[in-house]
Amino acid sequence: MHDDRNSSAMTVKRKRTDGFAKNFWRRIRGPLARSDFIKSVLVQLITGYLKFVHVTNPRLKDSADPEAILRKYSPSIVTFWHGQHIMAPLARPEDLEVVAMFSRSNDAELNARVAEKFGFITVRGSGGRRTGPAPEKGGARALLTLKNALKKGQSASMIADIAHGKAREAGQGIILLAKLSGRPIVPFAYAFSRNHVLQKTWDKTTIPLPFGHSMVVCGDLVWVDSDADEAQLEEKRMELTRQLNDATTKAYSALERAK
Repeated sequence: MHDDRNSSAMTVKRKRTDGFAKNFWRRIRGPLARSDFIKSVLVQLITGYLKFVHVTNPRLKDSADPEAILRKYSPSIVTFWHGQHIMAPLARPEDLEVVAMFSRSNDAELNARVAEKFGFITVRGSGGRRTGPAPEKGGARALLTLKNALKKGQSASMIADIAHGKAREAGQGIILLAKLSGRPIVPFAYAFSRNHVLQKTWDKTTIPLPFGHSMVVCGDLVWVDSDADEAQLEEKRMELTRQLNDATTKAYSALERAK
């Protein structure tokens, strides 16, 4: 009985501590998000960490070579899933210009700054929550910017699934970009043998850890005809979803077999 009381008291104490921590974080999150100094420090830390993870996670022997693939099909539309895209900046060849789309959220702002540190050109899209066939005004402008970049010979990059939508299901924006530009979508999975999954995030964000191995799998390219109708666009959206999911499964399976 005494142990039960102690256990109950400790549980209550933990809940109070957790509640205090959450309230404290809510109060300081706004000021932190608006602080350029804090953002700069975080970007430096994140960039350094990603470089360290990249160096300490050699790719498996049968891994795809993303740099060679991106050079071969340039200009192309490079894509990953949300939550699996953290190491994507390390897959860009240094001599390849890539224009990447990011939403306007605070989290995306940090991601955009990190991408810029790795040499990406960034463009802001919409808030990322729309799931209908027509993109929001901000998203439409960003798509036009990406289309123009592809026309100039620069590659484009955008995450396939819609932020805070249904994870691991491609949205229509990237399919529309492929139709407008006439360039292929190149679906990648970049997986790591050691990682930490943030289970409470909508996309199960996976943070790679040092001292393991990595695996890159490239799915089949997805081309969209310039005269594709709504039914064909939906078919291509489903095709991209399959290609990304298959690539992700293959990448993690290869890492599991290599243990």
